[in-house]
Amino acid sequence: MLRTDVLDYLRIMLNARLATRDERGASAIEYGLLIAGIAALIVTVVFAFGAVLETVFTQTCANVSDGVTGGTC
Repeated sequence: MLRTDVLDYLRIMLNARLATRDERGASAIEYGLLIAGIAALIVTVVFAFGAVLETVFTQTCANVSDGVTGGTC
């Protein structure tokens, strides 16, 4: 009787450890998906505003170059 109680206790403890390992794996996958989503958002924003930012930088460079002789961007 005592032996079956000990075995049941060990079985419960092992199942509890395996359950926590499964949750850690799921959390890692969720964090990976979150990072991938953020990276996709950053790439989309860079491509969307790339032309606008290029124009702003070109105009700024031209304004700065006007005051300097022989300077180019």
